[in-house]
Amino acid sequence: MPATQKPMRFGHTEGHTDVCFDDLGSYIVTCGSDGDVRIWEDLDDDDPKSINVGEKAYSCALKNGKLVTAVSNNTIQVHTFPEGVPDGILTRFTTNANHVVFNGDGGKVAAGSSDFLLKVVDVMDCSQQKTFRGHDAPVLSLSFDPKDIFLASASCDGSVKVWQISDQTCTISWPLLQKCNDVINAKSICRLAWQPKSGKLLAVPVEKSVKLYRRETWNNQYDLSDNFISQALNIVTWSPCGQYLAAGSINGLIIVWNVETKECMERVKHEKGYAICGLAWHPTCGRIAYTDAEGNLGLLENVCEPSGKISSSKVSSKVEKDYNDLFDGDDANNAGDFLNDNAVETPSFSKRIINDEEEDDDLMLASGRPRQRSHILEDDDNSVDVTLLKAGSSFSKEEEEDDQANSIHNLPLVTSQRSFYDGPMPTPRQKPFQSGSTPMHLTHRFMVWNSVGIIRCYNDEQDNAIDVEFHDTSIHHATHLSNTLNYTVADLSYEAILLACESTDELPSKLHCLHFSSWDSSKEWLVDMPQNEDIEAICLGLGWAAAATSAMLLRLFTIGGVQKEIFSLPGPIVSMAGHGEQLFIVYHRGAGFDGDQCLGVQLLELGKKKKQILHGDPLPLTRKSYLVWVGFSAEGTPCYVDSEGVVRMLNRGLGNTWTPICNTREHCKGKSDHYWVLSCKLDREFRCMELADLMTQNAVNLAIKYASRSRRLILAQRLSELAVEKAAELAATQVEEEEEEDFRKELNAGYSNTATEWDSFIYFRERVCILLQYSLCLFLQASAASYFQKRPSQTDKTEDVKEEHPKKSASETPAMSPQNTENQRPKTGFQMWLEENRSSILSDNPNFSDEADIIKEGMMRFRVLSAEERKAWAAKAKGGTTSDGAEAKKRKHVVDESYETENEKEKAKENLNLPKKQKPLDLSTNQKLSAFAFKQE
Repeated sequence: MPATQKPMRFGHTEGHTDVCFDDLGSYIVTCGSDGDVRIWEDLDDDDPKSINVGEKAYSCALKNGKLVTAVSNNTIQVHTFPEGVPDGILTRFTTNANHVVFNGDGGKVAAGSSDFLLKVVDVMDCSQQKTFRGHDAPVLSLSFDPKDIFLASASCDGSVKVWQISDQTCTISWPLLQKCNDVINAKSICRLAWQPKSGKLLAVPVEKSVKLYRRETWNNQYDLSDNFISQALNIVTWSPCGQYLAAGSINGLIIVWNVETKECMERVKHEKGYAICGLAWHPTCGRIAYTDAEGNLGLLENVCEPSGKISSSKVSSKVEKDYNDLFDGDDANNAGDFLNDNAVETPSFSKRIINDEEEDDDLMLASGRPRQRSHILEDDDNSVDVTLLKAGSSFSKEEEEDDQANSIHNLPLVTSQRSFYDGPMPTPRQKPFQSGSTPMHLTHRFMVWNSVGIIRCYNDEQDNAIDVEFHDTSIHHATHLSNTLNYTVADLSYEAILLACESTDELPSKLHCLHFSSWDSSKEWLVDMPQNEDIEAICLGLGWAAAATSAMLLRLFTIGGVQKEIFSLPGPIVSMAGHGEQLFIVYHRGAGFDGDQCLGVQLLELGKKKKQILHGDPLPLTRKSYLVWVGFSAEGTPCYVDSEGVVRMLNRGLGNTWTPICNTREHCKGKSDHYWVLSCKLDREFRCMELADLMTQNAVNLAIKYASRSRRLILAQRLSELAVEKAAELAATQVEEEEEEDFRKELNAGYSNTATEWDSFIYFRERVCILLQYSLCLFLQASAASYFQKRPSQTDKTEDVKEEHPKKSASETPAMSPQNTENQRPKTGFQMWLEENRSSILSDNPNFSDEADIIKEGMMRFRVLSAEERKAWAAKAKGGTTSDGAEAKKRKHVVDESYETENEKEKAKENLNLPKKQKPLDLSTNQKLSAFAFKQE
């Protein structure tokens, strides 16, 4: 049945394109010169998912949920599939990468570039790289050997080379192609390919034919050609079974051969005759997807398939079910393990050649033990006589013997079989990242954005530079730096700018610091890392810089560039952050399962007394999430954020536990919204005041210190005012209501029953005024009496002195007691309690030297007492005051009576000394004073 050609459709803008299928054949993936990667569910998909990877995309490959692309910014990028989330950069070149391919198990990626280099990179650990040198012109294409032993490549220098991957040496080189100086000038892109599974043949499109080279002997086995081929062939691809080979030409012709019979099975002409530059065979059925140089996508169906063929997925399930039912009980657990694609492909291609090596592989269990042939159900209708196929093949007997020898030699090494495991699957480890940065594959990205400033990186065809901006320009002016070393990570503080780059084949990884706060003329320093050690994370602190490397080492430098510490990390670094003297490190402490990451954390203090706060404790994350940001709050508390938007902060008061404080996902308005964390701080000082109003006196005092150290002076001032108010309220509550009522009745102040701070102040002021007025009256009264009294004669004066001495001794002493009694304030219940408990307070707090501290502590303890105990102390104080007051009143009454008697006697004596004739009342004041002075003389 001839192949069916579907109408082509627009896929990308004009230019080079590439195409591939996913592992199950459910999606078609294309890339083009518009820089987009599109994921098609089918050729009729009117809304394919589009992922922009750069300005231009030259090649794409897909395996195990990883989509890699060769992009025009000289990088090999990785995205998750089918989500399309950027997953980092595998490697970089100095010029454009032209082709990228996966190996058989998807663990490695090979890429070729216009800088004449080839690289083989480990997908999970991009630091594991191998570089192949030997081409003298840009690399056109490359292909992995299915057994991961060899790597084939084609170049514009006209050669096709086969490399030994283990020792990176060239095994064989053929001068097959026309030489040129660039890929765009090449007559053919020469996309070569190895035969699947066995890897016995290497297919190379050369001019109008396909040359097949035999493995290890590297002899040209034969050529495949056709009379309808009028232009050079551009690309070849194998069917999954390895029996058929398809090729596309630069004039739009697609031809399919049966490799064994050399027969041309299909010929399809492009409807517009454009060059075929992308060709991919469906992994399970006879479908071929192709793209042309104008950005169009096409599809061929029923390629080399007999009519009435059922889908391979149905065949696979049916055959597996039959085999599972027919095997005996001993092998029931391994019934599905030995089955591979051969069970599917046999009914699809009736003329398939079954090699001894493949046949023996089918008879192997996952454990490497050969299965007995008697346990296999043979179907006479679908079976193929291996002897007849070998007799009809074009291979010599010597080659057949070599194949059998190789098959027996490689029998225990069954790479395609997988043991049965029905437990949790390990989670791929999270790659290192720099907090506050955007993905490295972006041409314009943020290297860091924190509370100090922003570092931007520009890496495109026009410019490769770094811009540094500070939020506070008084710290430092904006800076523009060249990025010739391709710096990938950066950090920024109030003291310095720290940059780091990955190692290349010629240069080691470097750490570069610009110390702009230095007082000498040397403002920067540069340190090279040892060989095979790349910097993966960096951070800055107060007077120090830290770098974590791929060798699981952390190197600690002074801000001037002196390496003062180096120690090993318990696991691969994830990220780290610095604040002041604190260093916050997050690393992999083990393997996570079922989508969870297993991370550990260390917290170090790097001051004069170095100590470790957190000793490798587990870092809690939300289920099936990963770490996206680590850092500190504005006051120096460690924080981090996971991919689910949960923000957690270290709670030192609860045994260094992690407390969730925010969920940013709850504040997102839509699914597309996302919060990018820069730092953790609180700018709402009014809310701080509201919270402080609910705190105790000691907590407010701590808040004042906290605000002062954080340079929030206005907040500290308001908290101080609040503390004064709280202290006044606390003192006011210690005065019992009954005592206040007694004082008000005594002074007739007319206070209300409710005592406030202002009432207490008014009460104290009026009491002082009354005492002062009373003392002044006594003084004036005594002065006036002594001043206007008539001077007696010498004899009278002597007698008066004798008489007055006993009176004076009897009257002056009790006269002072009322004044002292009035000035002496009665003790409260708190004062009596404080006198008895002062010794215990000082013993518990020996550092108290100020009386105010003792009183504050006493107030706190007195308030803890029950209401009955406080009333008892108040009653005790009141009882002592009442008795003392009664005695004082009695003494005052006696003194007042004696004082009045004495005044009466003095007035009577004064009246006797006066002249009998009274002065007229209308005399002037001067005349009165003159008469008084005359009498005194």
